[in-house]
Amino acid sequence: MPVRVLIAPNAFKHSLSATAAAEAIREGLRRSALDCQCTLFPVGDGGDGTEELIVQRFKGNRVSVEVRDPLDRNIHASYGLIDADRTAVIELASASGLRLLQREELDPLHATTFGTGQLIRSALDAGVHRILLAVGGSATVDAGTGILRALGARFLDSTGAELPSLPQDLSKLESIDLKNLDPRAGNCELVVLCDVENPLLGERGSARVFGPQKGASPDSVRALESGLAQFSRVVLRQTGVDVGFIPRGGAAGGVPAGLHALAGAKLVRGIDYFLELTGFDEALRNADLVITGEGRMDHQTLDGKAPMGVARRAREKGRRIVAMAGSVELSAEPALRKYFDDLRPIANSSTPLEIALRDARRNLEVAASALGNDLAATDSHE
Repeated sequence: MPVRVLIAPNAFKHSLSATAAAEAIREGLRRSALDCQCTLFPVGDGGDGTEELIVQRFKGNRVSVEVRDPLDRNIHASYGLIDADRTAVIELASASGLRLLQREELDPLHATTFGTGQLIRSALDAGVHRILLAVGGSATVDAGTGILRALGARFLDSTGAELPSLPQDLSKLESIDLKNLDPRAGNCELVVLCDVENPLLGERGSARVFGPQKGASPDSVRALESGLAQFSRVVLRQTGVDVGFIPRGGAAGGVPAGLHALAGAKLVRGIDYFLELTGFDEALRNADLVITGEGRMDHQTLDGKAPMGVARRAREKGRRIVAMAGSVELSAEPALRKYFDDLRPIANSSTPLEIALRDARRNLEVAASALGNDLAATDSHE
């Protein structure tokens, strides 16, 4: 009787989409000696590609909008409509993502999420009742002030003048004017799918952990942390909501923190929401083996990235769970192996990153084929 394999990887960052990764794993298993039936269920945790996966699964429609990119240039970005056009699925990276900038353009002191706010405004114009916002892959550390500005909020200094440059001037923030905030935002369910658990402030916060990944120098990190701390103080004073250390508030440069306090957004662990929304448990019921993975598995994976969400559900149902990754952080490996029956890096640790990214599909196929052969040999001895 063939082994029923549920293939549920996340995207392999900078190399393979979740769908392409799932297809590569299936191809590798087909080349192996394992007698198996494969079901593809690529997953997203709020990071790049999540919106596309949801829209495809629900056979939704796409809407293209002219918006501003992180550095205030005109671009076209899109979002999806599902649930008879009552729900919008928006990916922050579509308008405000790292992928829109060249390496030399990275500038988190000036990059904003304003374009994502324009996408939200377009969805509100379309009459949606719910907005799912996937926030991974941002180029920004602006606490969502760009989104809120696009929706009508004003960020003011001690004289009552609007701050000219956000997030650079956030440390001068004294008050937030919400009188003209689009009332439709408060009447629409806003769910933020977060791909990390980090808070807004502190050693694990937006500026210190993610600022350098977005091009921030040590001086810029300090300036960003100062601005976020002042934003948190003003928000607490005006709303009574302390956003400095709420779980997930620091994802996407603090977007969840800002939207939670000022627009009533619900913050969720992206992978758990995705799996629930897309009916993963039903697919899991018909599986003997689950294969997941992502580009790099490390301590952030343990904090709730896609492979961990898949692993938890697989274990709850008593299914065997295997993870494949472009690389595995050595210090995190012992903890990871507590959740996975098998953990397989697909490239040699000495391989240069550029080569590993280029060869990711072939390496994933080879690793999947080797896994299939190992499973077939094990079955033959049982």
